Amino acid sequence: MNPLLDPANIEAFGLYLVRTSTMVLAAPLLGQTLSSSGTKIALIIALSAVSFSASGEPLPEVYAAPIFAVMALREALIGFFLALIMQLGVMVVRVMGELLSLDMGLQMANQVDPGTGVSSSIVTLIYEGFAILGLLAVNAHHWVVQSLVDSFERAPVGSMSAQLGVTDFVVGLFGEAISAGVAFGAPFMVLMAMVSVMVGLLARTVPQINVLELGFTLRVGVALIVMLILSPVMAPLFGGIFEDVRYWTASGLDALGG
Repeated sequence: MNPLLDPANIEAFGLYLVRTSTMVLAAPLLGQTLSSSGTKIALIIALSAVSFSASGEPLPEVYAAPIFAVMALREALIGFFLALIMQLGVMVVRVMGELLSLDMGLQMANQVDPGTGVSSSIVTLIYEGFAILGLLAVNAHHWVVQSLVDSFERAPVGSMSAQLGVTDFVVGLFGEAISAGVAFGAPFMVLMAMVSVMVGLLARTVPQINVLELGFTLRVGVALIVMLILSPVMAPLFGGIFEDVRYWTASGLDALGG
């Protein structure tokens, strides 16, 4: 009989498919609803086949359905864990964009992102678009695939073990991502606070001024000018975010490997 048709090999490849499909469907860019189902299925099968040919081994035995279901659940959680780390990189950009939109007064001008189905401000969508283009420009999608391949070596399929340190790692990672987003948006927040103080002083000096109309126009205008001035530094800023995501991914793989 062909060794590839051995039940132990088939079950092992099925576990590879579960981890790969969960990561691809939940990862940014790869799992967006704009991508066709056929493309996603082809990508999942291709990545699973390459990973299995590189490091795959048949399971020690053919497991019963309940045990195999638990093993598949473990693989799905690992795939979702890897995708979550990548989503946190997008979360940094989203936090920065939402803070800037809030200070500009554009929170009411939200749009639904057709790729994710999430309601986001216009500024957030702009920065997310730049971040995804930057991700492709620096070939970050290559180390996304590499992290998937490495995960099969750090946390082999067929194991029933669970690393308790992963939970603490995820909690700490959320805190780091939010802190990074606030840190990147802090200069805009300080600038908008200065604009608010200036509008308040003008209102006290010249009471005839329409504070609401002047304040909104001034805040939006100043923010757009600053965004234009700071646009050259967006590339190194996004580069720093990508390096953080690479570090988080490596740390996550270490946590999976114990």
